[in-house]
Amino acid sequence: MATGTAAAGGTAPEGTGIADVLSPRPVLERATVHEGFVFDLVSETADLGHGTVRREFVDHPGAVAVLVLDDEDRVLLLKQYRHPVRRELWEPPAGLLDVAGEPAVEAAARELAEEADLVAESWDVLVDYFTTPGGNNEALRVFLARGVSEVPEAERHTRKDEERDMEARWVPLDDAVAAVLRGDLHNPSAVVGILAAVASRSTGWATLRPADTPWPERRG
Repeated sequence: MATGTAAAGGTAPEGTGIADVLSPRPVLERATVHEGFVFDLVSETADLGHGTVRREFVDHPGAVAVLVLDDEDRVLLLKQYRHPVRRELWEPPAGLLDVAGEPAVEAAARELAEEADLVAESWDVLVDYFTTPGGNNEALRVFLARGVSEVPEAERHTRKDEERDMEARWVPLDDAVAAVLRGDLHNPSAVVGILAAVASRSTGWATLRPADTPWPERRG
């Protein structure tokens, strides 16, 4: 497992001067506008200190994604139908943090096995981000997984719904970058993960963080 040199937990490396910080405003009122199957729509009134604002947003449990890289420097992408955008998107294996108390890296390993029939020997944190901070509180951690092998056929997960017809493809990392920059790939974890992988590779993977790096933003 790589031992990255980047700072964790929202602390900027010395000299950069920038880092997102936790700075909650007091919530005066909160109500559930709609209780959904996976996530809820909530309304909160927050005190900004110079006035109040009411904001509606999706209350999300958080998620993980897995940027899988093989020995030939190829990344694994899965084609999956996403109904809200009416498109089949190429994206890395990913899933919700919907098991209470489950470590994020274990959730990522579970999703990798269920969606791609793979297990990995090496796990590192590649990048963290908020998917849509103006509209939901989903935090997503992208792991880099390497040293992969197949799950025995008798132990494989039975996929259903949109996952049933997923197509898997190994794409050279540099070709994946080109696809992102052409505007051919739109899934946020694919875009963020692919570009982060290329950036990290250029440093000899020095930016990778241990798989158990604290992640205070997760909600699952």
